[in-house]
Formats: sequence, C-alpha cells, structure tokens
Amino acid sequence: MSDLELKLDFLLGVYGIPPMEKEHRFHATRRWRFDRAYIEQKIAVEVEGGIWSKGRHSRGKGFSEDCTKYNNAAALGWTVFRITTEHIDKDPDSFFPMFAAFIRENTDLLENNAP
Repeated sequence: MSDLELKLDFLLGVYGIPPMEKEHRFHATRRWRFDRAYIEQKIAVEVEGGIWSKGRHSRGKGFSEDCTKYNNAAALGWTVFRITTEHIDKDPDSFFPMFAAFIRENTDLLENNAP
C-alpha cells in the first residue's frame, strides 16, 4: 500500500468515516478497480495522482480512459468521488467533511449524530 493510500485510510478514520474496501473491481469484464469503495452502497473514492506533474490522469489518453471508466461506473449505478493528492496532503477539510455528510445522509453506515 502506498503512503498516499495510508494517508487516505487514516483521514477516513479521523473524520469518522468507516473503512472502505480496497481496490474493488467493479466491472464484470474490464479490469477497472476503485481505490476505495462501499460495495453494497455503490459509493467509491478515486485518488487522481500526478495531476501537476503530467501524470496519467492529466494527459489525453489517460484522461479519456478515466472518462470511459467513470461513465461505465455511473451506468452501473456507482457514485464516484474523485479527489487529488492535494485533498489528502494539504486540504483534507475540502473533501472529508462533505464526504462524511454524504455517507451520513445517504447510507446507514454512519449514525446521524456522527461527526
């Protein structure tokens, strides 16, 4: 597991969000995986790395392939949250409280009085 994944899992816990399944393969015939997922609820988190360094997610081919993946996920009923390394390393308050609120309002994974 990468340092970024360890930080993601740590921050989920800090914000009171239950652990998520790691590297869930969501498609029957493609090898697509989500970084983290609640399988039954069809909620996923994808970390988009390398966006400032011309990484895979910000170059044409990689971006196009990501669109295909995310569109197929949506067609299968998945809600996918996309975050960057910046959300994890520099500004976790820009994502994790909103994500916790979404989980609280749309699932039974969090109590209504959880943070």
